[in-house]
Amino acid sequence: MNISTLTLLALISIAMQACAQTAQVQSQQLSQQPPQQTPQQPPQQQLSVKPRATPPECVILLHGLARSSKAMRKLSEQLQLNGFLVVNDDYPSSDFPIAILAEKAITPALANCRQHSPGGIGFVTHSLGGILVRQYLSQHKIPELKRVVMLAPPNKGSHVTDNLKNFDLYKWLNGPAGNELGTDPKSLPNTLGPVGFDLGVIAGTSSINLLLSLYLPNPDDGKVSVENTKIEGMDDFISLPVSHPFIMKDQEAIAQTIYFLRHGQFLHTPSATIENKEF
Repeated sequence: MNISTLTLLALISIAMQACAQTAQVQSQQLSQQPPQQTPQQPPQQQLSVKPRATPPECVILLHGLARSSKAMRKLSEQLQLNGFLVVNDDYPSSDFPIAILAEKAITPALANCRQHSPGGIGFVTHSLGGILVRQYLSQHKIPELKRVVMLAPPNKGSHVTDNLKNFDLYKWLNGPAGNELGTDPKSLPNTLGPVGFDLGVIAGTSSINLLLSLYLPNPDDGKVSVENTKIEGMDDFISLPVSHPFIMKDQEAIAQTIYFLRHGQFLHTPSATIENKEF
């Protein structure tokens, strides 16, 4: 297989995956319309975190590139069940560069948190959302900031961007922000430097896009290598056998996220036991 064929197939796979994700969201919307949608309740009850007696912390969720707040809905529900206030809004991830997206997504979310919660403010992000937090904090201070959990963040960029950023289909699907996520030293993620806040990173090690994985150092999640999710200054790190598009819906990833928000570290234990822990 020559490189031009591989590139073409990779671009097609990105487009097909985007269509599949859109179809999945539409299917979920239809399935959630009837009021008797109770089968989803048992998985939510697996996270038996006692609500806090102190004022609730507000957690801002930031979805990834070319996604929407619907992708973070399960995570939002679990956080609320466990005593957090949640802000989970859309932002136009494919329309603007990262610096503009950070202001558009985070500034109103902070205002929302401050209006409704006297407690601290945390973040849980997927993919690009983590870079928005780093970008925002490079320009602003958040006095109430507590802890941040990043799910599959391209903290050192993605080799997929390196190989596909010059193709029109990639630009059309991912917009200006997608082209800023390369691995070279001058790419935006690599110019932001070490983090100076409490941060836990969860990486995925399973890929459902084997074509894109050909561009990535192993292990990877189909979009970002495990190594490139890491960033100097992070407080803890774990990897889980989940793929990039679905890590924010994974039950163990959600449980680990809540544990970090509570304790500032992940629970380094086999997945079979985490659901039995009291966070």
